[in-house]
Parts: sequence; C-alpha cells; structure tokens
Amino acid sequence: MMRCKILISSLAFASVLMSTVAPAAMASSSDDAQLQALRREMQEMRREMQGQISTLKSRLAKSEAATATHQRGAYTQHASSGPVHRHIESGPTDPSVQFNEPATGASRIHLANAGTPTSDRGDITSWKSFRAATKSDENVHVGGMIIGFPKGRFTVASEDAAYGLSIGLAFHQDFGGFFNSGPRGKDARGAFNSFTSNMRRLRIPFTFRYKNWVAAVTPDFGANHNDGYVGLYEGNLNYTGLHNTILTVGYFQPRVTEEDSESSNDFFTLERPSITDMVRNIAAGDARFSVGALHYEKRWWIAGYFTGQEWGHRNASDMSSTYYGGGSGSTMDSQTGGTLRVAGRPVATKDWDVHMGASGISAFRLACNSTSANNCARSTSFGQRPEFDIGEANLAATGAIAGAKQVWAAGPELGVRWKRLIVKGEYYHVGVERQGANLKSAGFQGWYGSAAYTLFGNPRMYNEKEGAFGAPGVPEAQEFDPATNHWGALEVVGHYSVIDLNSRLGDAYKANVIRGGQQTVWTGGLNWYPNRHFRVMLDYSHFIVSRSEQATNIEGRTGNSVAARIQAGF
Repeated sequence: MMRCKILISSLAFASVLMSTVAPAAMASSSDDAQLQALRREMQEMRREMQGQISTLKSRLAKSEAATATHQRGAYTQHASSGPVHRHIESGPTDPSVQFNEPATGASRIHLANAGTPTSDRGDITSWKSFRAATKSDENVHVGGMIIGFPKGRFTVASEDAAYGLSIGLAFHQDFGGFFNSGPRGKDARGAFNSFTSNMRRLRIPFTFRYKNWVAAVTPDFGANHNDGYVGLYEGNLNYTGLHNTILTVGYFQPRVTEEDSESSNDFFTLERPSITDMVRNIAAGDARFSVGALHYEKRWWIAGYFTGQEWGHRNASDMSSTYYGGGSGSTMDSQTGGTLRVAGRPVATKDWDVHMGASGISAFRLACNSTSANNCARSTSFGQRPEFDIGEANLAATGAIAGAKQVWAAGPELGVRWKRLIVKGEYYHVGVERQGANLKSAGFQGWYGSAAYTLFGNPRMYNEKEGAFGAPGVPEAQEFDPATNHWGALEVVGHYSVIDLNSRLGDAYKANVIRGGQQTVWTGGLNWYPNRHFRVMLDYSHFIVSRSEQATNIEGRTGNSVAARIQAGF
C-alpha cells in the first residue's frame, strides 16, 4: 500500500514537472518541426502517466477496501489458485502496471465451486453471502454498478451489493411416449400418447434485493401437465439477516420430504417418486401461501411453515385446470395446514455422507366449498401418474373422499453417499380423518428407493442449505470439449417406487371402501451434464398398477415409457 502511494506521488510530480518544463523547452527551439514533435511526445508521455496514476489509484482503493473488509472479518482469503477476477474500471488505465497482488477470496457455500446446476428458484441468500458471491465471480464494474454471474445467474448490483436484481431460468422440455401400455377389457384408453411433448417447466426467477430483504417472483410458463398454461411458481418476501436462517412469507414451496427439498434441476429422474409428490401436495407444493422459516448448519437442518391455499385455488375461471390441483369459485373457507421437516447429517467426511430425517405435514382444516348458501362440503382426493408427466391420465386414484376433516402424512428419510455412489429412500403413511355417520378414517402409504452413480465428472455432494443431495458438478476446466478430451459429467440412476391407495377394502360400509389401486414403477436412466447450465436426461420406466375405480384402470394395467428432457438452468 505504501509502495502504491509513493509511486502515485512520484508520477503526479513528474506529470506536473513536464507540464511546466514543456513550454520552456518548446520556446527555446527555433525549429517548428522539432517543436511539434516535442509537443506530441510530451502529450503522449503525459497521457501515459495519467493512465498509470489512474491505475495506481484504483489498485490502492481496492487494496484499502480489501484490508478493511478483512479486518471486519467479512471475507476469508484463499490461495492464489482460486478463481480469477477481471475488473474493468471506468477511466484510463494502464494494464502494464502489475504488482502480483493476490486475488481477493471469499467464503462461499460448499458446492459453490463444484460446477453444480443453478436452482430453479429465486436465490435467497444473506447479504453477506451475496456480497461474497458477487466478489468471487467474474464481473464488470460500470459506473458504480457490478454486472456479473454469481453462481451462474445474471445479476446487477450496487458496488456494496446492498441493491441487487438477479434473473434466472429453469427450462425443462420433455418429450417421449408410451408403448405396450394399452387398456384391458373395457378400460378407457386414456391419454397415453405414443409420442408427444410438454414444456414441463419454463420458470424465470426474478430476485430483488435490498441488503438482507429479498423478494422472489417466479412466473412459470409451463405451469400445467399440458402445454399452454401460465402460472406462478413463487411470489414471496424473505429476510436473511439471521445466521443461516431464511424467514419467508408469501406464495412459496415449503420444503417437506428430502426429494421436495431438492431443486428440480437436481432430480435423479424426470419426476419425483409418487409418494413424495402425493405427500407434498397435502399442504405444501408449488405456490402455496406460507409463513415460516428454515435454518441450516453443517450437521442439521430444520424448517417449518404454516400454510394456506394454493395460488389460483379460488379462481372460478380456472376451476378444473390449475396446475396446483384445481380451484373452486365456491370456496367459503380456505384450507389451513402446516409442515415440519427435520434432518441430520451424523457422518460428513470426504468419502461418506449419512443423511437422516423425518417430515410431517397436515391439512388442519380442508377447504370448505359451498353446496348451498349455508352449507359446505369438505373432501379430498389422491391420484398419481406413472411418474411421466406429459398429460397422461391417472391410473392409481382414490376419487373424491367425502367428509374429510383433516389430512396428514409423516415418515422417515435416509440417504447415504459413498464416494460416487448415493443411495436414498423415504417412507410415508398418509391418514385422512373423516366425519359423518359410520365414516372411518382412511389410510394410505408409499415408499421409494433410489440410487445414482457418477461415472465421470464431480459426484453428487450434500447441499447443507437444502438438507438434501445436489446434482453432479462440472467445473469450468472439465466442460464438454471433445478437442481437449473433456466430456462434462455422466451419471446412471434408478429407482423403485410404490404407492398404495387402497383403504379398508373389506369394510362392510361401502363409503369406507376406497380402491385407489397400488402402483409400482421401476425407472432407470442416464443424465449427462455438458456443463453446469445444461443437462440431457433419458429415462425408461415400467409400471404395474392394480385395478382401481378409474375408467382407465378398472381391470389393472401395465406399461412402459421412454422419456427425455433437455434442461437449461441459469
């Protein structure tokens, strides 16, 4: 720092000296040509010195700011092998002035440098973490603003990162079809296309920040099981000023179950296992009004939310078509519920991670939809597609369950990582408490087991902020480039998934008998990541569904599907 100050003073003095000596030198010359040449040479030297002064001042300001920041303990210095920072300063500069200064480092979450995909959600981080991210990634300084791609997402921020706007993308285009999946007997064919496509997700996360206050708004142009619907994935306000804690209010996806805590950009297969999708929609799921918080540490994670209705649930113009389960224009009393998830990580080493947890969810009071001016009906239903979502019909489904007072689900989750291999699974029991003469409670269950092995590229690692396992990573030096024998990352995945939607099949009272069928799905697939922003997925599934009361599955049904997804995330 002292060296910078001495050089600045010396150069400034030389510049002033030349500006005073030049006229005398020029006046003493009688040769006009020599005079003009000397004037041009002096002007060129003066511009060069001004550029050097500007560069030195900029470096001095950076050095002082870095020193002050280090003294406050805001950032941690890393080795010179860390990320390279290119700062383009406004004003004249001289790139030949070099002091071999070490690059400024910054503390970041464990997966930040692993080349993992970006999230499909608004990036809700603390102000401290946001400042670290904007300083750790390549960026451009223009007029007191920072423009860059911290963690791969386009961001414009003020110099101190107090104000920020980030714009992202989650693009999932699915295509494929079913074969050997025809109906038996008098069953209806259903929407089991031999080939079709669906824009599964087209989300554009907007994240607006002022220090530790963050607003996330994410419209979704793929908000339905069929193309052509526009919806809302999230619209919420968050406060991040408490250590490793995010307080949230608004339309949100409450984190419940291990699979639901993952970003969809990180899924093993195209869709969640049926039981986790079924459980999360009881009182969570996408765009659910929520008030709550999550907190995470290296070894444990907890989140709880009070929840209300889903976005669009009272919209009469879209009663049967909303992505979030169908609305009703006759709702007299909206649903209320809550979620709680607790997870621990008792083993965390270079080669091993052990994850254990439990989730609970409940709809304390189901929505009351009017049947007359003074009466209402409360009911619920469950149904799941065979884990391929291009608009096909449900085969396993309960139909409407009348007299439903409360709905709840609970179960454990377990995951183990050993080097490049991850094995995980969850089990949930679902209960429906009913009220009415002779009505008994209903019970359902489901479970899954999944495995993934990374053939090349960085393996899946544990994401402390999500309390779940992230996707494989592709560092910049390993991005797909056949010319340099780099191929990104490739993993092989598979899972076994079961839901049982049958309840009280032998009960003498017909209203207590629910024959929703049992669905088993075997899935295997490959996921290729050419870089952190793109993925290509290919899944093969075989499904077996026992008979239900659906028109598409009165006699039981089996089938196969092949599906692919192209994914982009920023």
